[in-house]
Amino acid sequence: MKHLIHMTIIFLVLIFYACEVPKKEDTKEISSELPRVAIAGLAIESSTFSPALTHEEAFHARSGESVFDYYPFMSEDSINRKRAIWFPTIKGHALPGGKVTREAYESLMGKTIEMLKENLPYDGLFFDIHGAMSVEGMDDPEGDMISRVRKVVGDKTIISTSMDLHGNVSRRLAEESDLITCYRMAPHEDAIESKKRALDNLLERLEKDLGKPKYKAWIPVPILLPGEKTSTRIEPGKSLYAKVDPITKREGVVDAAIWIGYAWADEPRNHAVVMVTGDDKEAVAESAEELAQSFWDVRNKFVFVAPVATLEQSINKALLSKNIPYIISDMGDNPTAGGAGDVTWTLHEIFKRKEFRTEQGKTLIYASIPGPELVELALKAGVGAEIEGYAGAAVDDRYAPPVKLKGTVTAIKKGDKDAEVEVVVKVGSVSVIVTKKRKPYHKESDFTELDLKPREADILVVKIGYLVPELYNMRADWVMALTPGGVDQDLSRLDYKRIVRPMFPLDPEMEQPDLSARLIPVSGS
Repeated sequence: MKHLIHMTIIFLVLIFYACEVPKKEDTKEISSELPRVAIAGLAIESSTFSPALTHEEAFHARSGESVFDYYPFMSEDSINRKRAIWFPTIKGHALPGGKVTREAYESLMGKTIEMLKENLPYDGLFFDIHGAMSVEGMDDPEGDMISRVRKVVGDKTIISTSMDLHGNVSRRLAEESDLITCYRMAPHEDAIESKKRALDNLLERLEKDLGKPKYKAWIPVPILLPGEKTSTRIEPGKSLYAKVDPITKREGVVDAAIWIGYAWADEPRNHAVVMVTGDDKEAVAESAEELAQSFWDVRNKFVFVAPVATLEQSINKALLSKNIPYIISDMGDNPTAGGAGDVTWTLHEIFKRKEFRTEQGKTLIYASIPGPELVELALKAGVGAEIEGYAGAAVDDRYAPPVKLKGTVTAIKKGDKDAEVEVVVKVGSVSVIVTKKRKPYHKESDFTELDLKPREADILVVKIGYLVPELYNMRADWVMALTPGGVDQDLSRLDYKRIVRPMFPLDPEMEQPDLSARLIPVSGS
């Protein structure tokens, strides 16, 4: 009996130790088996046709733990957060604008590299960029960025690159990226989903010890079109991008992507691209060629996503319309595409119209024009005061001089992340939003917080191209005005000198290009 009791006690002790919660040092040993993954990236769309320059502060760069705030799928209690040991470095995202100063670029890259050096080695790196950054004195900044990163992290690290579909994929960027993907919707309603896909692709390769995909097919497609003609809301963009996801389901394919490219920069890398990555050579190459040819086949079918007219025609349409609000996209200086945001040409034209000269005229809201000096006048005078001053054309005065605004201050708002200070000056029946710094207006709350009622305005003029979802859903009718600026939608008016020619549609009669797959070697091979 005693022997039985002793055996029972020993058995229970063994069970206790088998089930014991790991001690701190044991936990460290287990977690050390998780992949070590860094995060880095700078994102901006930069027009080389704009005189504006972008400085470091425009990137609102975050470092360390605050980088996670960019990604809803990386919250502290998320599954992804627990799938790796994370080393976020520098992540910055600037409003589209002009070229980035070399000083700003070198400063941000220097900080990124130093932070990467602190925690080597890494199993993977999530490289989150836009793909259309231009930097003073440099071609292909994203290619330079990833080359510098690769030099630090080494060839063994798997780099997964996430991009905007309006970015550019140079051969160098393709060579240094192991996994690469981009958005599949324009407007970019799938931006977060696409970033998560890039990260999930990386983690899956690491967790399953699959290594780098064996094959990458890169195909430059000689097409350069503005986003306003390639929206996935309408054909042929809708059907073209619908072909991407099914291809990713093919055996031997990891991911596939189509880049429209960025039309407002004059560099050799500015053109469309198709890329497919995977482990089956034939599947990867054939899939890339299928997408590239599909793109080329529909090149003549791309049209603007909405009716297009001159500004005069657009205003005439709006004045005759009973649909409220009638939205006019002031496209040529669109700050969401890289325009300086301070071209005054459209406002000058609006103020020439007698229909807006009195308070009894058709109501028009204009969003927006930078005017820091006028903002200061408004702050001193206060709401309800009459002020007179100039705004705009401090950066880009090629099309019109600063615009004189003489009217009543109806609202003042401080603390906006981009504008810093916003004021509304009413001139006749026109409410002009004047900002300390440029700001794109995307949401209804952007207006209502300034005591404006955009849904009740007869006409809403916004410096934008295609309407983002909230504005799109607000519109009763819509026209896109062909106005001048650094992101002119009439590409034939832009002075391209360095893009690779022939290029459609600038060379409409060009012959069928070589759309065969270029197989890019695995990075470091």
